[in-house]
Amino acid sequence: MTKLVELAKVLRSKNSGPFQITLDVLFDSRENYERVVRSGVINRENICRAYNLQDKDITEVVFFDSAMGIKVTFNRKISSGSAFDRDVYGAQQHAPLMEFIIP
Repeated sequence: MTKLVELAKVLRSKNSGPFQITLDVLFDSRENYERVVRSGVINRENICRAYNLQDKDITEVVFFDSAMGIKVTFNRKISSGSAFDRDVYGAQQHAPLMEFIIP
């Protein structure tokens, strides 16, 4: 059992426009990438649980085999830059992913 943060080369988040957040998980090892994909841990249900979302809030979960990367995009609860937004750039939203456990 290994935390995702220990297997990924890059774990980041960013705005995908003012109304969405994108999570990127990038690998520098085909072995690590395939281990994570095979585990099935990165899925809609686990993303919903980690980010307190409903399934309808997730717009995509994409596995880019050729680039050894995973992209998850979901709707922001509060649009970027509006009142009560605490992360205008969406750059601090990857933290829950760091704790995902990969068998």
